[in-house]
Amino acid sequence: MKGLTELITCIQEISAGNYSNDIMALTGEEYGPLIREVAESVGLMMVRIEAREFELEQAHEDLKRSTLETVSSAARALGLRDSYTSGHGDRVGCYASRLAVRRGYDSDFIEQVRIAGVLHDMGKIGFSDTLFSNTDTCPDEEMLHEIRLHPQWGYDMLQGLSFLRPSLEYIRCHHERMDGTGYPRGLHGDEIPDGAKIISIADVFDAITTNRNYQKARECEQAFEILRKLAGPSLDPELVEIFIDEIEQNGMQFCSDKK
Repeated sequence: MKGLTELITCIQEISAGNYSNDIMALTGEEYGPLIREVAESVGLMMVRIEAREFELEQAHEDLKRSTLETVSSAARALGLRDSYTSGHGDRVGCYASRLAVRRGYDSDFIEQVRIAGVLHDMGKIGFSDTLFSNTDTCPDEEMLHEIRLHPQWGYDMLQGLSFLRPSLEYIRCHHERMDGTGYPRGLHGDEIPDGAKIISIADVFDAITTNRNYQKARECEQAFEILRKLAGPSLDPELVEIFIDEIEQNGMQFCSDKK
């Protein structure tokens, strides 16, 4: 029967999720009525499946967006407990994405880094009131233990949201150091994900250039000096220089300022 082989091939492709309009070529007058009828039915079914898949994808994206907005709002709520962290996550997310853009990473990586920057301190929600109210520049050992746990706490809180991977690893590793003395796992050099290295730089820079309970905001040049001193033992030297170039050329404006 003319067209039967082609019809079977088209149906197999469609069943594998490879949709195309080849099936419609079999609805022409040169084919018998049975081939035409089956081809038309399969073609209509394919269109309906594509439409349904699109609706499901849109619903999934809407759910992801809504969930991310909710989680981000929870992270920003830290500012209600600690005024010094107000806006910190958004600024780190912006600085991190700017560094990733300048370094030449692809758009998916840039967005993953931005999200991780916004959420990097999520684990601080678990801090005790004692730690939040501390104004001493030298926290005791119990407080230091809490502080060192917050990257892992953030990872644990968010790991149920599979769409956040690999942002979760960047959150967990943003306090690791190039020399292996960081926390929570003591990773060395290339063991640290690039996204976490980027967030570390953005995190340090924002901490230096904003008022904190333990220090006043520093000027950019002073911040650059500190970043360069930390390059090597703590921060990635190449990324530090790229970040400094980005700030020198484009200033400290945040992503929201450019919209």
